[in-house]
Formats: sequence, C-alpha cells, structure tokens
Amino acid sequence: MKQPLQITFRDIEHSDALENLIREKVKKLDEFNEHIMACHVVIEQPHVQHKQGKLFHVSIDLTMPDGEILVNRAKHPHHAHEDAYVATREAFSSLRRQLQDFVRKQRGKVKRHDSPSYGKVSEIFGEKNFGRIMTPEGREIYFHRNSLVDADFDALEIGNEVRFSEEAGDKGPQASTVHLIGKHHIL
Repeated sequence: MKQPLQITFRDIEHSDALENLIREKVKKLDEFNEHIMACHVVIEQPHVQHKQGKLFHVSIDLTMPDGEILVNRAKHPHHAHEDAYVATREAFSSLRRQLQDFVRKQRGKVKRHDSPSYGKVSEIFGEKNFGRIMTPEGREIYFHRNSLVDADFDALEIGNEVRFSEEAGDKGPQASTVHLIGKHHIL
C-alpha cells in the first residue's frame, strides 16, 4: 500500500486486538492486489437506541489507481452487529468480493453465473477415451475421460444423465467438467 493504513475508532474505545485484526485483513488484501493505494477503516458504535443493544458499524474506503471501493455497513440495522469483530470480518469479506470483481472488470473477465447444462450420455468410445452428450435441444457435446468428475469413465452407460460446463473446443463445443446425476461416485 502506498499510504499508511488509517483506522478510526468513533464512539468506541480503542482496541489493540481489533486494530490487529484490521491490520491482518488489510495485509491480506495488499497481498492479493499490490495496486492498493490507501485504506481507511472506521469502526463506530452510534448512540442510536436499538432493541438489540449497542450495534457496531464498520466502513472501509479502499483507494485504487483507477477507482475507489466503499463498504459501508451503517445504512441498514441488519448490517450492524453487536460484536465488533463479526462486523469487521463481514465488512472485509464484502470488500474482498468487491475487490475481486473490480480486478476482473479491469482485466475484462467479468464473472459469469451460468448454470450447468443438462444432457444424457449418447455415445461412449472407451478405447479412445471420449464420449458425447446429447442435450435436450439435440446438440452433441464432446467430452474427454478426464472431464468426468467423481465417477469412473469405464462405468458410464449410454443414457446416464449428466450436468456439464460447456466451452468452445478445437472441433466444436466440448464439456470441460461432467457430473453424473443420480448415480454419485461411480468409482
């Protein structure tokens, strides 16, 4: 990090243990991404009356060369916690996810949330170490023996139902991972 870490305790006594937790979390972030320029963490315990007792709020401002990431757990009561350590860990968890998304977007690799495709094994070529999956739409997807997860390729049968992740191969669509449905762990 280019600038020293700033930690502010607002309406709460300073805690060496909490400060050490924050320093540890920031160090891990810095190891994950060496482009972090600055980080300011504020832990506060507002004087607002709540049925649950005193709640802790944690906000983090992380400065990067091309932007800023903000985590503010003070806007909604369900994002506040009676335990300062829990509030801090959750705030850093959220920050790490946002930092990962930020880095992916900068690299042009936006995370996709595609659900696995479904199909049935339509052909098996045991001696050649591959097979084909027929999708409900009638497409054939190639898969290699090594794509099968937690199952024995030699025990596969035509008609086995599978879920798979599809990717573009040299000769058309292929399954990068194949999971048997219903017949778990045929080994």
